[in-house]
Amino acid sequence: MYNSGRALADLCSERKISISELVLIEEMENTNMDRESVLERLDEVLSIMENSSSYSLSNKVETLGGIIGGEGRKMMEYLLSGDTVTGEWIIKAMARAFACSEYNASMGKICAAPTAGSCGIIPAAILTVGEKFSLDRDVLLKGLLVSSGLGKIISENATVSGAEGGCQAECGAAAAMAAAAIVEMRGGSPEQSLHAASIALKNIMGLICDPIAGLVESPCSKRNASGVVNAMISADMALSGVESIVPFDEVVEAMYNVGLGMHQNFKETAKGGIAITETGLKLAEKIK
Repeated sequence: MYNSGRALADLCSERKISISELVLIEEMENTNMDRESVLERLDEVLSIMENSSSYSLSNKVETLGGIIGGEGRKMMEYLLSGDTVTGEWIIKAMARAFACSEYNASMGKICAAPTAGSCGIIPAAILTVGEKFSLDRDVLLKGLLVSSGLGKIISENATVSGAEGGCQAECGAAAAMAAAAIVEMRGGSPEQSLHAASIALKNIMGLICDPIAGLVESPCSKRNASGVVNAMISADMALSGVESIVPFDEVVEAMYNVGLGMHQNFKETAKGGIAITETGLKLAEKIK
């Protein structure tokens, strides 16, 4: 039905429907499922996201490498101090993103949206915005539909793999997907969703993938936390009327070209960046 941002926006305009509705229609056609069945499945995904982004906020988890753990709780405790720099909702979003990353690293059940390494960004964005504005569950599901629609376009025209495109392709794609979702959840237009996605992806363009010891722990969890903030500020920019200048499809193409041009050491091999710092190498040796 659509394989580009331009086609997505044009179809929404022609049919006078939202991105979420268009994505839902395509999913129904591709799976031969009715509307209720698709939404029920999506609700299950949302439930997984709710658990994965909250479990370690009140429970101690042991990650595979032991490099991370407890960051989400620290953020929530910091929030209770009433003396934060960024405020309640940014802190809550970061805490949830941290929590989801920790849960993933402890082999908990997560939704790879679009990957395990970036699993905290979309849940943290959708759930935090939903809580802030007391949005109904069906609005959160619409946010997930928008995310999946943007993710489909990025996957078909570029990549969401850190091994192929660096972390820009994982956390960057997730932030773009989340930003677009937030815009629709707040009543923005399809064009504004695409602007938000473009801005978020540009903000993280060129980011390498350099996990210590090859584990999705550090610096991955902190990039999930910064990724959700990226999504939120990009959505606010778009909702205010700020435009990307460069269209979404061109931004996706640029991201892909940057990924192709990256040295292999910077694409999930643990042979570059943070992974080969003195501390990174010592942690890797300790884990082995």
